[in-house]
Amino acid sequence: MSRFVEELRDPWGLLLGATAGGAAWAVDVHPVAAGFVGIAVWLTKAAAAAVQSRGTGRGGPAVVPGSPEDLWLRRARSAARGFGELSASMGAGPLAERVALMRPQVDDAMSTLERLAEQASLTGTALARFDLDLLGRERARLTRARSEAGQGLVHDLDRALASLASQQAVADRLSGTRERVLARMESSTIGIEELLARVVELSAMTATGVLESPRVLDELADNLEGVRQGLHETEQITRDALDR
Repeated sequence: MSRFVEELRDPWGLLLGATAGGAAWAVDVHPVAAGFVGIAVWLTKAAAAAVQSRGTGRGGPAVVPGSPEDLWLRRARSAARGFGELSASMGAGPLAERVALMRPQVDDAMSTLERLAEQASLTGTALARFDLDLLGRERARLTRARSEAGQGLVHDLDRALASLASQQAVADRLSGTRERVLARMESSTIGIEELLARVVELSAMTATGVLESPRVLDELADNLEGVRQGLHETEQITRDALDR
């Protein structure tokens, strides 16, 4: 399946197209023309996303294709693209100004998400090198051997057990780091998707003459900042854990 066809199936593209068509209809554009506006926005988004994907295919973060981190990163990128395209399509007004102020936060969150996705893939690849079942069997065998060994062998068996314990600690650290990163990626991606959905809703309401309270925009900005800061905190915690 071509990248363009995949982008056509992106629900955010369909949502943006429907919103654009609805906004056009709300300002007295003929229904047929409004439909063409929505279709044009949908097709334009799919084409732009497909081209962007090809352009960033090389030199992007080293993320294992099909991995959980790859899934969350793709979803976050789709939502971030939709947010950027919606922001760029807005006319002048309080909502457009506030949304434009959020774009740097979204961009920063995406940059951190890409780094976290790469970290998750790196830790996953490293973790796959450990045979945890073998470590457990070796530890059990050496523990039994130590209980039966003479005094001359105890020191060597203790060193072997300490080595196994060290390997297990590294595996546990990698596993915990990966789980923490994936959990943060999941919550942040869903947060960005929620932000896009709310902005689409507000844009549609504004097009029909219904103005939302500034408090709602403040809450959206605060939630986005929480997502951004949470990603940075996770990145720092991850670095500290892997530097041990």
